[in-house]
Amino acid sequence: MPRRLSVTVDRFPLARRFTIARGSKTEAVVVVCTLDEGAARGRGECVPYARYGESVESVCAAIEGARSAVEAGATRQELQDLLPAGAARNALDCAFWDLEAKRDGDGVARRLGIARPRAVDTAFTISLDTADEMHRAAAAVRGRSVLKVKVGGPEGDAERMRAVRAAAPGARLIIDANEGWRPETIRELMLAAAGVGAAVVEQPLPAGQDEMLARMPRPVPVCADESVHGSGDLASLVGRYDYVNLKLDKTGGLTEGLRFLREARRLGFGVMAGCMVGSSLAMAPAVLLAQEAELCDLDGPLLLAEDRADGLAYEGSTVGAPSPALWG
Repeated sequence: MPRRLSVTVDRFPLARRFTIARGSKTEAVVVVCTLDEGAARGRGECVPYARYGESVESVCAAIEGARSAVEAGATRQELQDLLPAGAARNALDCAFWDLEAKRDGDGVARRLGIARPRAVDTAFTISLDTADEMHRAAAAVRGRSVLKVKVGGPEGDAERMRAVRAAAPGARLIIDANEGWRPETIRELMLAAAGVGAAVVEQPLPAGQDEMLARMPRPVPVCADESVHGSGDLASLVGRYDYVNLKLDKTGGLTEGLRFLREARRLGFGVMAGCMVGSSLAMAPAVLLAQEAELCDLDGPLLLAEDRADGLAYEGSTVGAPSPALWG
């Protein structure tokens, strides 16, 4: 049966400026792949990420480069060799999963052996700012059970962590430095994170400069993000990290994401199901992976001024499984 691929770029204004150690943004720009095969349609969304050398243009070009093979009948398994891991393959891979589910009348959750997907607790991100502003932001969402606290400023991170803890005394805190700490400051800041009872510190040191994590006390568990992409990276991180952040835009889709999850478990890592800032269409596959994760950070749609139609249902700090109208 003939198959048709279409590629679109969508823009979603954010509800407020989003700032991490590397910079700020006011909108989410995403690429969507749609696969049509007869009456069935599958979609997948990705978020090009400059940190990994991606742009909207480069991701669209990569997808276009795979068009002839995809439209000629390439399978999802063959896609793994057509494109490298990254955002482009993620959008196509997730579109394949959705298409297969719609075409065969069998949901992705069932294909994964999940009889009844549960709602999962997700972190809500407190953007990097002054300690006072972060205190106000945390106070405004005080009822949420998990907060991801963006740090990594040139100074003042200990004060930022303490300010958020004071505003949200009952929340579980994930401290995310986005590679912003340095060898000369990490010990002091890890102790500050322990002092506020943080559950995890995420990517404190730059990728490729994190060897010292294996040689120093870790008073708080440490999670790899920028240091890990696919399942092949995991073995090299044993001894440095306690958790790994599984993001489909890094693994290149749900197919590799499942391999990543299995390998992480084999090596003894805890898993965080994470995301870039995108719409519910990007989060939908990750919600299914989050069924087996200790930590979940899938708040992308909560940061948007307006999500897609048929988006995920967020109730406080929980997010439910996607409806078939959205994905899967």
